[in-house]
Amino acid sequence: MKISPVEDLFSVINDTATILQEELSITFLEALAETGENIFQEAILQDEEISELSKKRLKKSYESLKLDRFTVEEIRKSFQLAILKGMKESVQPNHQMTPDAVGMLVGYLVNKFVTKTSYRLFDPAIGTGNLLTTVINQQAGKQIEGMGIDVDDLLIKLAFINANLQQHPIELYNQDSLEPLFIELADAVVSDLPVGYYPNDVRAAEFQLKSDKGHSYAHHLFIEQSIKYTKDGGYLFFIIPNGLFESEEAPKLHEFLKEHAYIQSILQLPLTMFRHENAAKSVLILQKKGEEVKAPKQVLLVNLPSLSNGHQVEKTLKKIDQWIKENK
Repeated sequence: MKISPVEDLFSVINDTATILQEELSITFLEALAETGENIFQEAILQDEEISELSKKRLKKSYESLKLDRFTVEEIRKSFQLAILKGMKESVQPNHQMTPDAVGMLVGYLVNKFVTKTSYRLFDPAIGTGNLLTTVINQQAGKQIEGMGIDVDDLLIKLAFINANLQQHPIELYNQDSLEPLFIELADAVVSDLPVGYYPNDVRAAEFQLKSDKGHSYAHHLFIEQSIKYTKDGGYLFFIIPNGLFESEEAPKLHEFLKEHAYIQSILQLPLTMFRHENAAKSVLILQKKGEEVKAPKQVLLVNLPSLSNGHQVEKTLKKIDQWIKENK
């Protein structure tokens, strides 16, 4: 049976990461960052820390690998599979990846809404870089400079490897995304919003969307921070919990958005994608207000069909296309 390029590349990444994991007594995710760096640098950087036998095995695997035989999507998917394997081993709540089908949908929407041929795309919660690179890979013929921030140093290292292997120019910052940022304003933002409470009440007090009592919602602060660092007229694509506009803090969020942005669309993802209904999500599309920016005639509200139902998905995409033609 012929194996696919993705399986072929995954097998090299997986085998070499496993060797390094055992030799260096580190987690699989850490070993993945090490092997990714080796592949990119075309060298074994742990030379003095591993046995001769392991060195030979690694050398043989790396030499069998010719990255230029693979497309950027094949590289992304192989690396993603390896990351998913590593995440199963270390169950940390912030180590979760946006499902591919959702990343593809966001990439499609970015392509439709953002018509510039050259722009800066920002993910304030970049994680391993999978969502950002999925979106970039779908913007054929466009020049995109990526920017990403994450507070987790291992995730940002994996994002760095991910960007290098796919040869995407992405600036990465390892910091708390809700602190003041020293970045150029973005033309567009994509983010799978981290949901929960933000523990730093002193910093949260600087935000309009701070809570009046107790900790503030991190996802609300991320929306405010993203809008602040987006150019006037820029688009923001957020993956949000379905109950975003129903919480006790929702009225404040409504007021904030009314002041700073226009809601363009809310696309509810199929419930079949989620184990529990209360974990279900939607894609929220905003446009930051600016001098020549007008509100859409009506907000595009879509309940997406199951993504395995090709016919229904096609019908829905046509509806989205039609709405964009009428409102842009």
